[in-house]
Amino acid sequence: MQNNIGVHEALELHELMKFKSLCLTKATVMQGLVSDNELKDIMKEDVGASKRHLADLKIYVKEGS
Repeated sequence: MQNNIGVHEALELHELMKFKSLCLTKATVMQGLVSDNELKDIMKEDVGASKRHLADLKIYVKEGS
């Protein structure tokens, strides 16, 4: 299935991907500084979710190109 997205939508996707990438990087780095195991587990879940979200967004970017 081919999705035709507009230029403004492609720009929004790229901006969202940049933001999610930044959040992923920050959460990954901060895991090493956190000593509370419960918080560390929450951050690990967030990292996993962010990776899945980025993979999902990449599909739309490739289809829209």
